[in-house]
Amino acid sequence: MSKILVQPIGQKRLTNVAVVRLKKRGIRFEIACYKNKVLSWRSGVEKDLDEVLQSHTVYSNVSKGVLAKSKDLVAAFGTDDQTKICLEILDKGELQVAGKERESQLSSQFRDIATIVMQKTVNPETQHPYTISMIERLMHEIHFAVDPHSSSKKQALEVIRELQKHFPIKRSPMRLRLTVQEHNFSALSEKLNTWNASIMSKDESGNQLSIVCEIDPGFFRESDALVRNLQGRLEMLSVSVHGEGDTQVEDYDDHENMPPPSLPKETTDSIAQHDSVAELGERIKKPTSSVTSENASSGESSKQNKCSTCNAFVGDARQYREHFKSDWHKHNLRRKTRQLPPLTAEECMADVDMSDSKSDLKDYSF
Repeated sequence: MSKILVQPIGQKRLTNVAVVRLKKRGIRFEIACYKNKVLSWRSGVEKDLDEVLQSHTVYSNVSKGVLAKSKDLVAAFGTDDQTKICLEILDKGELQVAGKERESQLSSQFRDIATIVMQKTVNPETQHPYTISMIERLMHEIHFAVDPHSSSKKQALEVIRELQKHFPIKRSPMRLRLTVQEHNFSALSEKLNTWNASIMSKDESGNQLSIVCEIDPGFFRESDALVRNLQGRLEMLSVSVHGEGDTQVEDYDDHENMPPPSLPKETTDSIAQHDSVAELGERIKKPTSSVTSENASSGESSKQNKCSTCNAFVGDARQYREHFKSDWHKHNLRRKTRQLPPLTAEECMADVDMSDSKSDLKDYSF
Protein backbone atom coordinates (compact mmCIF):
# COMPACT_ATOMS: atom_id res chain seq x y z
CA MET A 1 0.00 0.00 0.00
CA SER A 2 1.45 3.31 -1.06
CA LYS A 3 1.82 6.12 1.42
CA ILE A 4 -0.18 9.24 0.58
CA LEU A 5 -0.58 12.56 2.32
CA VAL A 6 -4.04 12.70 3.88
CA GLN A 7 -5.49 16.20 4.25
CA PRO A 8 -8.86 17.37 5.60
CA ILE A 9 -11.53 17.25 2.90
CA GLY A 10 -12.90 20.72 3.73
CA GLN A 11 -9.52 22.42 3.65
CA LYS A 12 -9.03 25.01 0.92
CA ARG A 13 -5.80 26.85 0.25
CA LEU A 14 -5.37 30.31 -1.23
CA THR A 15 -9.09 31.08 -1.25
CA ASN A 16 -9.18 34.31 0.75
CA VAL A 17 -7.35 36.21 -1.99
CA ALA A 18 -8.10 38.35 -5.01
CA VAL A 19 -7.29 36.41 -8.17
CA VAL A 20 -6.16 38.19 -11.35
CA ARG A 21 -6.48 36.01 -14.44
CA LEU A 22 -4.94 36.40 -17.91
CA LYS A 23 -5.41 34.03 -20.84
CA LYS A 24 -2.58 34.10 -23.37
CA ARG A 25 -1.91 31.71 -26.28
CA GLY A 26 -4.80 29.58 -25.07
CA ILE A 27 -3.25 29.05 -21.62
CA ARG A 28 -4.68 30.49 -18.40
CA PHE A 29 -2.36 32.17 -15.91
CA GLU A 30 -3.32 33.47 -12.47
CA ILE A 31 -1.68 35.39 -9.64
CA ALA A 32 -2.73 35.72 -5.99
CA CYS A 33 -3.16 39.28 -4.71
CA TYR A 34 -4.39 40.93 -1.54
CA LYS A 35 -8.01 42.07 -1.53
CA ASN A 36 -8.72 45.73 -2.40
CA LYS A 37 -5.12 46.21 -3.56
CA VAL A 38 -5.43 45.48 -7.29
CA LEU A 39 -7.57 48.55 -8.01
CA SER A 40 -5.24 50.69 -5.88
CA TRP A 41 -2.28 49.49 -7.95
CA ARG A 42 -4.03 50.18 -11.25
CA SER A 43 -5.12 53.66 -10.15
CA GLY A 44 -1.56 54.51 -9.06
CA VAL A 45 -2.31 54.82 -5.34
CA GLU A 46 -0.27 51.77 -4.34
CA LYS A 47 3.38 51.73 -5.48
CA ASP A 48 4.82 48.78 -3.55
CA LEU A 49 4.40 45.52 -5.46
CA ASP A 50 4.89 43.44 -2.29
CA GLU A 51 1.80 45.10 -0.81
CA VAL A 52 -0.24 43.89 -3.80
CA LEU A 53 1.06 40.37 -4.50
CA GLN A 54 0.79 37.62 -1.91
CA SER A 55 3.64 35.80 -3.68
CA HIS A 56 5.73 36.39 -6.79
CA THR A 57 4.45 33.16 -8.27
CA VAL A 58 2.40 32.47 -11.37
CA TYR A 59 -0.28 29.79 -11.08
CA SER A 60 -2.42 27.97 -13.56
CA ASN A 61 -5.05 27.57 -10.81
CA VAL A 62 -4.76 29.59 -7.61
CA SER A 63 -7.59 27.92 -5.71
CA LYS A 64 -6.00 24.47 -6.19
CA GLY A 65 -2.44 25.74 -5.80
CA VAL A 66 -1.31 24.46 -9.23
CA LEU A 67 1.79 26.30 -10.46
CA ALA A 68 2.24 27.29 -14.08
CA LYS A 69 4.83 25.33 -16.07
CA SER A 70 8.04 27.07 -17.06
CA LYS A 71 7.72 26.07 -20.72
CA ASP A 72 4.22 27.60 -20.83
CA LEU A 73 5.56 30.85 -19.34
CA VAL A 74 8.33 31.05 -21.94
CA ALA A 75 5.93 30.26 -24.77
CA ALA A 76 3.37 32.84 -23.70
CA PHE A 77 5.53 35.66 -22.28
CA GLY A 78 8.95 34.98 -23.78
CA THR A 79 10.56 34.80 -20.32
CA ASP A 80 10.35 32.80 -17.13
CA ASP A 81 10.93 35.78 -14.83
CA GLN A 82 8.04 35.43 -12.38
CA THR A 83 8.08 39.09 -11.26
CA LYS A 84 7.87 40.49 -14.82
CA ILE A 85 5.08 38.08 -15.68
CA CYS A 86 3.22 39.04 -12.49
CA LEU A 87 3.43 42.72 -13.46
CA GLU A 88 2.00 42.02 -16.91
CA ILE A 89 -0.84 39.91 -15.51
CA LEU A 90 -1.51 42.57 -12.88
CA ASP A 91 -1.84 45.29 -15.52
CA LYS A 92 -3.67 43.39 -18.27
CA GLY A 93 -5.47 40.60 -16.41
CA GLU A 94 -9.09 40.37 -15.34
CA LEU A 95 -9.84 40.70 -11.64
CA GLN A 96 -12.01 37.87 -10.34
CA VAL A 97 -14.53 38.99 -7.71
CA ALA A 98 -17.18 37.13 -5.78
CA GLY A 99 -20.89 37.54 -6.42
CA LYS A 100 -21.52 39.72 -3.36
CA GLU A 101 -18.52 41.94 -4.11
CA ARG A 102 -19.63 42.39 -7.71
CA GLU A 103 -23.17 43.19 -6.57
CA SER A 104 -21.84 45.74 -4.09
CA GLN A 105 -19.68 47.41 -6.75
CA LEU A 106 -22.55 47.58 -9.24
CA SER A 107 -24.89 48.97 -6.59
CA SER A 108 -22.36 51.64 -5.62
CA GLN A 109 -21.76 52.61 -9.26
CA PHE A 110 -25.53 52.69 -9.90
CA ARG A 111 -25.88 55.17 -7.04
CA ASP A 112 -23.01 57.29 -8.39
CA ILE A 113 -24.63 57.42 -11.84
CA ALA A 114 -27.98 58.43 -10.34
CA THR A 115 -26.25 61.20 -8.34
CA ILE A 116 -24.59 62.58 -11.47
CA VAL A 117 -27.92 62.49 -13.33
CA MET A 118 -29.62 64.33 -10.47
CA GLN A 119 -26.93 67.05 -10.48
CA LYS A 120 -27.07 67.55 -14.26
CA THR A 121 -30.85 67.53 -14.84
CA VAL A 122 -33.95 69.50 -13.85
CA ASN A 123 -37.69 69.32 -14.30
CA PRO A 124 -38.42 71.58 -17.32
CA GLU A 125 -41.61 72.91 -15.68
CA THR A 126 -40.29 73.75 -12.21
CA GLN A 127 -36.55 74.09 -13.01
CA HIS A 128 -35.90 72.06 -9.85
CA PRO A 129 -33.84 68.85 -9.73
CA TYR A 130 -35.51 65.52 -9.12
CA THR A 131 -34.74 63.63 -5.92
CA ILE A 132 -32.20 60.83 -5.96
CA SER A 133 -34.89 58.23 -5.20
CA MET A 134 -36.97 59.44 -8.16
CA ILE A 135 -33.96 59.27 -10.50
CA GLU A 136 -33.16 55.72 -9.37
CA ARG A 137 -36.79 54.72 -9.90
CA LEU A 138 -36.79 56.15 -13.42
CA MET A 139 -33.52 54.34 -14.19
CA HIS A 140 -35.16 51.08 -13.12
CA GLU A 141 -38.17 51.87 -15.31
CA ILE A 142 -36.00 52.14 -18.44
CA HIS A 143 -34.20 48.90 -17.39
CA PHE A 144 -30.77 50.51 -17.16
CA ALA A 145 -27.88 48.10 -16.56
CA VAL A 146 -24.54 49.29 -15.17
CA ASP A 147 -21.42 48.64 -17.23
CA PRO A 148 -18.55 48.14 -14.73
CA HIS A 149 -15.94 48.78 -17.44
CA SER A 150 -17.29 52.24 -18.37
CA SER A 151 -17.02 55.48 -16.40
CA SER A 152 -19.97 56.68 -14.33
CA LYS A 153 -20.07 60.09 -16.04
CA LYS A 154 -20.26 58.59 -19.53
CA GLN A 155 -23.06 56.27 -18.47
CA ALA A 156 -24.89 59.14 -16.75
CA LEU A 157 -24.99 61.11 -20.00
CA GLU A 158 -26.39 58.04 -21.78
CA VAL A 159 -29.04 57.70 -19.06
CA ILE A 160 -30.07 61.34 -19.50
CA ARG A 161 -30.53 60.88 -23.25
CA GLU A 162 -32.62 57.77 -22.65
CA LEU A 163 -34.75 59.39 -19.93
CA GLN A 164 -35.52 62.34 -22.19
CA LYS A 165 -37.32 59.94 -24.55
CA HIS A 166 -39.82 58.84 -21.91
CA PHE A 167 -40.05 61.46 -19.12
CA PRO A 168 -40.08 65.28 -18.77
CA ILE A 169 -36.43 65.86 -17.92
CA LYS A 170 -33.73 68.05 -19.42
CA ARG A 171 -30.11 69.03 -18.87
CA SER A 172 -29.69 71.85 -16.39
CA PRO A 173 -28.12 74.88 -18.10
CA MET A 174 -24.61 76.19 -17.52
CA ARG A 175 -24.02 79.77 -16.42
CA LEU A 176 -21.20 81.49 -18.30
CA ARG A 177 -19.68 84.95 -18.46
CA LEU A 178 -18.62 85.89 -22.00
CA THR A 179 -16.43 88.93 -22.51
CA VAL A 180 -15.82 90.21 -26.06
CA GLN A 181 -14.98 93.44 -27.87
CA GLU A 182 -17.96 95.71 -28.44
CA HIS A 183 -17.77 95.45 -32.23
CA ASN A 184 -17.95 91.62 -31.97
CA PHE A 185 -21.10 91.62 -29.86
CA SER A 186 -23.47 91.28 -32.83
CA ALA A 187 -21.86 88.00 -33.93
CA LEU A 188 -21.97 86.67 -30.36
CA SER A 189 -25.58 87.73 -29.86
CA GLU A 190 -26.65 86.00 -33.07
CA LYS A 191 -25.08 82.74 -31.92
CA LEU A 192 -26.66 83.01 -28.46
CA ASN A 193 -30.08 83.38 -30.06
CA THR A 194 -29.39 80.29 -32.19
CA TRP A 195 -28.51 78.32 -29.04
CA ASN A 196 -31.64 79.60 -27.21
CA ALA A 197 -29.43 81.03 -24.48
CA SER A 198 -30.93 83.12 -21.66
CA ILE A 199 -29.05 86.39 -21.11
CA MET A 200 -29.04 87.22 -17.40
CA SER A 201 -27.11 90.50 -17.41
CA LYS A 202 -24.91 92.79 -19.52
CA ASP A 203 -22.03 94.92 -18.36
CA GLU A 204 -20.00 97.44 -20.40
CA SER A 205 -16.45 98.29 -19.42
CA GLY A 206 -14.71 100.57 -21.87
CA ASN A 207 -14.76 98.95 -25.30
CA GLN A 208 -15.51 95.50 -23.85
CA LEU A 209 -18.92 93.96 -23.25
CA SER A 210 -19.47 91.24 -20.64
CA ILE A 211 -22.55 88.99 -20.78
CA VAL A 212 -23.76 86.52 -18.16
CA CYS A 213 -25.92 83.87 -19.82
CA GLU A 214 -27.26 80.35 -19.35
CA ILE A 215 -26.86 77.87 -22.20
CA ASP A 216 -27.32 74.18 -22.75
CA PRO A 217 -24.15 72.23 -21.82
CA GLY A 218 -24.12 70.69 -25.29
CA PHE A 219 -23.13 74.09 -26.75
CA PHE A 220 -20.23 74.71 -24.37
CA ARG A 221 -17.49 73.61 -26.78
CA GLU A 222 -18.98 75.70 -29.59
CA SER A 223 -19.27 78.76 -27.36
CA ASP A 224 -15.67 78.34 -26.16
CA ALA A 225 -14.42 78.11 -29.76
CA LEU A 226 -16.52 81.13 -30.77
CA VAL A 227 -15.19 83.31 -27.95
CA ARG A 228 -11.62 82.32 -28.79
CA ASN A 229 -12.15 83.27 -32.44
CA LEU A 230 -13.57 86.63 -31.34
CA GLN A 231 -10.49 87.13 -29.11
CA GLY A 232 -12.65 87.21 -26.01
CA ARG A 233 -12.72 85.47 -22.66
CA LEU A 234 -15.04 82.77 -21.27
CA GLU A 235 -15.61 82.14 -17.56
CA MET A 236 -17.67 79.28 -16.15
CA LEU A 237 -19.75 80.58 -13.24
CA SER A 238 -21.79 77.45 -12.60
CA VAL A 239 -21.70 73.97 -14.13
CA SER A 240 -25.34 73.27 -13.29
CA VAL A 241 -28.02 75.88 -12.56
CA HIS A 242 -31.10 74.81 -10.62
CA GLY A 243 -34.22 76.80 -9.76
CA GLU A 244 -34.34 78.57 -6.42
CA GLY A 245 -36.86 77.72 -3.72
CA ASP A 246 -38.23 74.54 -2.23
CA THR A 247 -37.96 71.42 -4.33
CA GLN A 248 -41.01 69.89 -2.61
CA VAL A 249 -39.53 66.44 -2.36
CA GLU A 250 -42.62 65.24 -0.55
CA ASP A 251 -44.37 65.22 -3.94
CA TYR A 252 -42.33 62.14 -4.77
CA ASP A 253 -42.59 60.36 -1.45
CA ASP A 254 -41.98 56.65 -1.70
CA HIS A 255 -45.07 55.73 0.29
CA GLU A 256 -47.34 57.20 -2.38
CA ASN A 257 -47.16 53.90 -4.21
CA MET A 258 -48.36 51.97 -1.15
CA PRO A 259 -52.10 51.13 -1.14
CA PRO A 260 -54.33 52.42 1.69
CA PRO A 261 -54.32 50.05 4.65
CA SER A 262 -58.13 50.05 4.88
CA LEU A 263 -58.63 48.55 1.40
CA PRO A 264 -59.19 44.79 0.99
CA LYS A 265 -56.67 42.44 -0.61
CA GLU A 266 -58.45 42.35 -3.99
CA THR A 267 -58.31 46.13 -4.25
CA THR A 268 -54.65 46.08 -3.19
CA ASP A 269 -53.78 43.71 -6.03
CA SER A 270 -55.52 45.94 -8.57
CA ILE A 271 -53.64 48.97 -7.23
CA ALA A 272 -50.29 47.27 -7.78
CA GLN A 273 -51.23 46.52 -11.38
CA HIS A 274 -52.08 50.16 -12.14
CA ASP A 275 -48.77 51.47 -10.77
CA SER A 276 -46.90 51.65 -14.07
CA VAL A 277 -44.69 53.97 -16.06
CA ALA A 278 -47.71 56.01 -17.13
CA GLU A 279 -48.57 56.79 -13.50
CA LEU A 280 -44.96 57.72 -12.77
CA GLY A 281 -44.87 60.01 -15.77
CA GLU A 282 -48.14 61.67 -14.76
CA ARG A 283 -46.85 62.37 -11.26
CA ILE A 284 -43.72 64.09 -12.43
CA LYS A 285 -45.51 65.96 -15.22
CA LYS A 286 -47.95 67.57 -12.75
CA PRO A 287 -45.98 69.14 -9.93
CA THR A 288 -47.98 70.87 -7.26
CA SER A 289 -47.87 74.65 -6.99
CA SER A 290 -48.32 77.07 -4.13
CA VAL A 291 -51.07 79.69 -4.41
CA THR A 292 -52.28 82.49 -2.16
CA SER A 293 -55.96 82.77 -1.17
CA GLU A 294 -57.82 85.25 1.02
CA ASN A 295 -59.06 84.26 4.43
CA ALA A 296 -62.83 84.62 4.26
CA SER A 297 -63.38 84.93 8.00
CA SER A 298 -60.72 87.47 8.99
CA GLY A 299 -59.86 88.99 5.61
CA GLU A 300 -56.16 88.25 6.11
CA SER A 301 -54.23 86.55 3.26
CA SER A 302 -52.69 83.17 4.15
CA LYS A 303 -50.51 80.94 2.01
CA GLN A 304 -52.26 77.72 1.02
CA ASN A 305 -51.13 74.87 -1.20
CA LYS A 306 -53.28 73.40 -3.94
CA CYS A 307 -53.18 69.73 -4.86
CA SER A 308 -53.64 69.48 -8.62
CA THR A 309 -54.48 65.78 -8.37
CA CYS A 310 -57.44 66.37 -6.02
CA ASN A 311 -58.14 69.92 -7.33
CA ALA A 312 -58.44 71.26 -3.78
CA PHE A 313 -56.66 73.55 -1.32
CA VAL A 314 -55.16 71.65 1.60
CA GLY A 315 -53.75 74.30 3.95
CA ASP A 316 -50.21 74.96 5.09
CA ALA A 317 -47.04 72.99 4.37
CA ARG A 318 -47.57 70.45 7.17
CA GLN A 319 -51.16 69.74 6.12
CA TYR A 320 -49.96 69.61 2.51
CA ARG A 321 -47.48 66.84 3.34
CA GLU A 322 -50.08 64.93 5.34
CA HIS A 323 -52.52 65.21 2.42
CA PHE A 324 -50.13 63.23 0.17
CA LYS A 325 -50.32 60.36 2.67
CA SER A 326 -54.12 60.38 2.85
CA ASP A 327 -56.43 57.81 1.26
CA TRP A 328 -58.21 60.65 -0.54
CA HIS A 329 -55.10 61.69 -2.49
CA LYS A 330 -54.07 58.10 -3.23
CA HIS A 331 -57.56 57.28 -4.51
CA ASN A 332 -57.58 60.31 -6.83
CA LEU A 333 -54.06 59.41 -7.99
CA ARG A 334 -55.32 56.01 -9.12
CA ARG A 335 -58.30 57.64 -10.84
CA LYS A 336 -55.91 60.02 -12.59
CA THR A 337 -54.02 57.12 -14.17
CA ARG A 338 -57.33 55.90 -15.64
CA GLN A 339 -58.12 59.38 -17.03
CA LEU A 340 -60.98 59.92 -14.53
CA PRO A 341 -61.85 63.25 -12.88
CA PRO A 342 -60.93 63.78 -9.21
CA LEU A 343 -63.45 63.25 -6.39
CA THR A 344 -64.10 65.28 -3.27
CA ALA A 345 -63.36 63.79 0.14
CA GLU A 346 -67.00 62.74 0.65
CA GLU A 347 -67.29 61.25 -2.83
CA CYS A 348 -64.01 59.41 -2.27
CA MET A 349 -65.31 57.75 0.91
CA ALA A 350 -68.51 56.70 -0.87
CA ASP A 351 -66.53 55.30 -3.80
CA VAL A 352 -64.25 53.31 -1.48
CA ASP A 353 -67.28 51.88 0.39
CA MET A 354 -68.85 50.90 -2.92
CA SER A 355 -65.67 49.12 -4.06
CA ASP A 356 -65.57 47.30 -0.70
CA SER A 357 -69.13 46.07 -1.14
CA LYS A 358 -68.41 44.95 -4.72
CA SER A 359 -65.38 42.98 -3.55
CA ASP A 360 -67.48 41.34 -0.80
CA LEU A 361 -70.13 40.31 -3.33
CA LYS A 362 -67.40 38.90 -5.58
CA ASP A 363 -66.26 36.64 -2.74
CA TYR A 364 -69.75 35.08 -2.47
CA SER A 365 -70.54 34.91 -6.21
CA PHE A 366 -70.88 31.48 -7.85
